[in-house]
Amino acid sequence: MNPFIELINTIIDIYIWIIIAMVVMSWLVGFNVINMQNDFVRQIRYALFRLTEPGLAPIRRFLPDLGGLDLSPLVLLIALFFVQKLIVYYVPMLF
Repeated sequence: MNPFIELINTIIDIYIWIIIAMVVMSWLVGFNVINMQNDFVRQIRYALFRLTEPGLAPIRRFLPDLGGLDLSPLVLLIALFFVQKLIVYYVPMLF
């Protein structure tokens, strides 16, 4: 396989894990498992927010308000999996 396709695929995989970490972190904060007064925890949450918000913000504008339920990470994960499959399947045909 083309090394550029592998690089793009790896970057998408890393971003998927970052989204999963952000979701788990939000659950832990929501259930008061971790202390948000801790500077280290606050910095990790801020970094995860800054990394995922550019992908989640446009999706949140289109999804209806479901109260406390945020489905935007799920929609973004499905879209990333779809893009990943498209890249693996169609890009080698172009070269």
